[in-house]
Amino acid sequence: MPSETTAEHDARVVNSGPHDHVNPSDIAVGVIIGRTSEFFDFFVYAIASVIVFPKLVFPYADPLTGTLYSFGIFALAFAARPFGSAIFMAIDRAYGKGTKLTLALFLLGSSTVAMGFLPSYESIGDWAAVVLMALRIMQGLALAGAWDGLASLLALNVPDNRRGWYAMIPQLGAPIGLLVASALFAFFVSNLSTDDFYDWGWRYPFYVAFAINVVALFARLRIVVTPEYERLFEAKELQPATIGATLREEGRHVAVGAFAPLASFALFHMVTVFPLSWIFLYTRDQPARFLTVEALGAVAFAGAVLLSGVLADRIGRRTLLMGCAVAIAVFSGFAPQLLDGGLAGETLFMLTGFVLLGLSFGQSSGAVAASFSMAFRYTGSAVTSDLAWLFGAGFAPLAALLLATHFGLIAAGAYLLSGAVATLLALRLNAHWDLRNG
Repeated sequence: MPSETTAEHDARVVNSGPHDHVNPSDIAVGVIIGRTSEFFDFFVYAIASVIVFPKLVFPYADPLTGTLYSFGIFALAFAARPFGSAIFMAIDRAYGKGTKLTLALFLLGSSTVAMGFLPSYESIGDWAAVVLMALRIMQGLALAGAWDGLASLLALNVPDNRRGWYAMIPQLGAPIGLLVASALFAFFVSNLSTDDFYDWGWRYPFYVAFAINVVALFARLRIVVTPEYERLFEAKELQPATIGATLREEGRHVAVGAFAPLASFALFHMVTVFPLSWIFLYTRDQPARFLTVEALGAVAFAGAVLLSGVLADRIGRRTLLMGCAVAIAVFSGFAPQLLDGGLAGETLFMLTGFVLLGLSFGQSSGAVAASFSMAFRYTGSAVTSDLAWLFGAGFAPLAALLLATHFGLIAAGAYLLSGAVATLLALRLNAHWDLRNG
């Protein structure tokens, strides 16, 4: 087994004693804290990509073009994630999970905080965009490296009849991260003058990211250095296999698994990033009000994620995912037009979208992990997740904004419909998977 790092040693000392067996509840806490830190970093950048970067980095372009440029940079992190998995899986095999997580979260926190110091176009010209692209790629590499296998460990340590409930626990990090990020930006936007916000106010949420990542690092190390985790690791149930071997042995599961959560991942950005851009560009609504609506939507999102765990254990995960894909397809046919319906229409769109997102997203990670054999579950889940985010979410804000601008909001729904169709086809191809018990 790889040699122990200082961080791992410190975490082992803190958690040593007669009660160092880890139960599912302890793992769940580490999982939620870890995922919250990742999604907080994600949403801080996503919000800034709409209301800050177009003006700061692309002031020479009209608002729409600047936002499209910003969304192009937004997609770079998703394109970088598969490369990040390859790099950090190699570090994991050579030096252990403690080293991997420490480096990944340090890189994630540092790149996110560095965005808070980004000079404007007026200061350094086109280099502002170059620096932002480099930092965004670093975020993507680090997000891939932050994959810790704790979701798989959690799934392996719960009763069979509660797997749906525990499968949704890692997904709670998304609504919590969104709630905190939206609330922070709403506070600064509503309490600062426009000049102060664009001068320094927007930078503070990026600074908060580093502190959150430090907490997340120790929460994860507390789990990965425990005897239970090491036992599973040494038994090769959570061994980081090479990506090449994983694709050779489990390539079919990777390919189909990347499309199984596509409806959920496409909807993810259709109710978080895209609506903010549309409201900001094409309505007179104040960003603070919509960010407040988004924060309230995050609460509904969290409630629906919790409900997904109950439903998955009662009716089966595959049945729930297929039902959600059908509902998302119906939603795509009419809901985007609600964004032009004033506060009532916006709120209805957001709340309905977040409920659907919570029900589907709550079980998406379980659907991905359940299909892999033990020897390849750790790496297979990571690579499949990378590809699913790339195909389903990476270009969603850019594509939706382009389609809606040129062909109307109904065209943005067509993008979401394509994700729902892909999910239904993937689940159909894998009808033999027992996602309820797998």
